[in-house]
Amino acid sequence: MSRSNLSAAPTHDAPDRTPYVRLALALSLGAAVSLGITRFAYGLLLPTMREDLGWSYTLAGAMNTFNAVGYLLGALATPWLLRRSAPTALLLWGSALATVFMALSGFFTTAGPLLAQRVLAGVASALVFIAGGLLAARLGARQPHRSGFLLGLYYGGTGVGIVLSALGVPWVLERAAGQPHAWTWAWWGLALLCALATALLAWPARVLAASDAGAPAAPVAAPGEVGHAARALAGRVFRPRDFAFALAGYAGFGVGYIGYMTFVIALLREQGSTPGAITLYYALLGVAVIASSRIWAGLLDRHKNGQALARLNALLGVAAILPALTTAWPLVIASGLLFGGVFLSVVASTTALVRHNLPPAQWAAGITAFTIVFAAGQIVGPTVVGFIADGPGGLARGLVFSALALWVGAGLALRQRAL
Repeated sequence: MSRSNLSAAPTHDAPDRTPYVRLALALSLGAAVSLGITRFAYGLLLPTMREDLGWSYTLAGAMNTFNAVGYLLGALATPWLLRRSAPTALLLWGSALATVFMALSGFFTTAGPLLAQRVLAGVASALVFIAGGLLAARLGARQPHRSGFLLGLYYGGTGVGIVLSALGVPWVLERAAGQPHAWTWAWWGLALLCALATALLAWPARVLAASDAGAPAAPVAAPGEVGHAARALAGRVFRPRDFAFALAGYAGFGVGYIGYMTFVIALLREQGSTPGAITLYYALLGVAVIASSRIWAGLLDRHKNGQALARLNALLGVAAILPALTTAWPLVIASGLLFGGVFLSVVASTTALVRHNLPPAQWAAGITAFTIVFAAGQIVGPTVVGFIADGPGGLARGLVFSALALWVGAGLALRQRAL
């Protein structure tokens, strides 16, 4: 792989032979580690760990609350780290640390050390996800006509991690059923998946590190839109009050979506779903995540206000409440497919909102603000849903709360106007 292939635009004399798609697919393993495995796989282990360790739902939910705290700390530290280290190094180190912290979770049975491991895993996952996203964005900048597709491949890696967890965790739990604390083997199995992904990430990291990365390429616009768009946004600065309704709506998303992903497997088990049925449900949710990257692109491009965020939040609320209202299997499967097909696009909708309404120099400030309120929602959601689940109505009432949080978020986002 020549240095010029990645650092310069292709020319007629030197055709660009960069394997963009393969690089994006390999980078997507970072999203698989950081979200699909490190964050979401815990939902598959929660019922078994809770039964074995005698936890309340509040404590079980706190595990993902602490993970979200770690993610926020990692997200806040990443800009500082990126000024001192290459994103490729941060990607590999973060993935390696996530592997270690996932493995350590199999060596403890008391709540304190397990909560500490979830914090540390959250920090590591933030490093991986943000560094991988930056590298995917740089890759897309070299092929502007396919940038959305390449970014979609990266974020779709979250679904790959969900599918691997859905297939691997029940298999390990079944084979370790006779062992004390059988769930510890599942943590080690997940750590092995993270280790394999880290090894495979070495290739795109090496290729991209060999290029003269520098700063991301400037967005390419059509000649007719350069002057108009630039003049319309020139001089505009990010002010939180201008985006207040969208920020509040995004916080509602953070509260609602993580409550569903933390507790839906436990609810399905309580309702009598078989292990095979749960594996099918969760694997299909992951497949929907993989497929979601292109479904909502038109919606995000059309709306410069909070419409996209509002509609996607509303759809997620429908998906979240279905398992709480019915045990009819077709509707449960529909819930998983709808949820998987929507939730990552909510994240993309806030990025699109910032890009539509602010000049490039202000994008970082806008995206940082949305990241912070999202993280705050993720911190609140699992513990609150767990607390509700410990009371009358159980887990079903907890998921009703998740749906209501998403619908409140949709209502707030609907009031966001284009600047």
